Amino acid sequence: MALPTVAAVSAACTAPRPPSRPASSSPLPSPPGSFPGTPASPPASFPGTPDGSARTPADHAPARDFAVRTQKLSLARGDRPLPTTIWRPATGGVYPLILFSHGLQATPGSYDELLTTWARAGFVVAAPAYPHTAAGVAQFNPVDVVNQPADARFVITEVVKRLGGTGPIAAAGHSAGGITTLGLFAGERDERLRAGVILAGRQIFTTPLTGARTPLLFVHGKRDRTVAYADGRAVYDAVSWPKAFLTVTDGGHTPTGRQLDVVAGTSTDFLRWSLYGDAAAKARLPRDATRGGLATLADRL
Repeated sequence: MALPTVAAVSAACTAPRPPSRPASSSPLPSPPGSFPGTPASPPASFPGTPDGSARTPADHAPARDFAVRTQKLSLARGDRPLPTTIWRPATGGVYPLILFSHGLQATPGSYDELLTTWARAGFVVAAPAYPHTAAGVAQFNPVDVVNQPADARFVITEVVKRLGGTGPIAAAGHSAGGITTLGLFAGERDERLRAGVILAGRQIFTTPLTGARTPLLFVHGKRDRTVAYADGRAVYDAVSWPKAFLTVTDGGHTPTGRQLDVVAGTSTDFLRWSLYGDAAAKARLPRDATRGGLATLADRL
């Protein structure tokens, strides 16, 4: 695997902190590292695997929105602290898991609105703060993004253990987190992943994507001045797997307002389809993407 230079990573990923709007569901307090018990009748049935995850999706997604709770986990991979924030339905139960990776000089909380939207729809979201690329770290080093795919795999394993199992698993990320997400599908591929969402990301390694064909959703603003739209599109064009590309016509590096609504709606239905097997959600994708005339969708799923 070829390593990028500091300049290359910084030019590809440095981004302002994405603003967040208050979630409509108030998080419920919980002791760090604890999870509530699961009810006798979970919202969906997922055939399990020995590692506690599930490879086979259910045939439907939950038909209602959930109240959302947040929790903090104190995780570490060796000498690499990985404090992780969890967004999850407050009712407990067995849900698909999304590992989310933040961009340079951002935090998991920077993406609260998007991650709350996913949790409200019936997903558990686990978002680590990476030790050398998050906002406020003592030793900021953008090249450390090359170590983040291994961090992400570790966090997935730990969260699955603490939950006692999950539904199918996806990875998602923004900017440098998009690079991290692509890294999970390349080189030492994490075979637990059933889907990926790459927000304003690009490929900086020479290692190609490997393993089972996995549906990927790419999202990119046409006017992104941080990660060039052409760079994101080049990754999409090179992938032979099932894929879709959401172009936010007047979007920059970080979607906000109505643009974020479109991104959230489209990505939620993509995840409903890819992780729950919800065919109706897949059929809604063109409508989700073009709502309000703010974006277009190239669909090869």
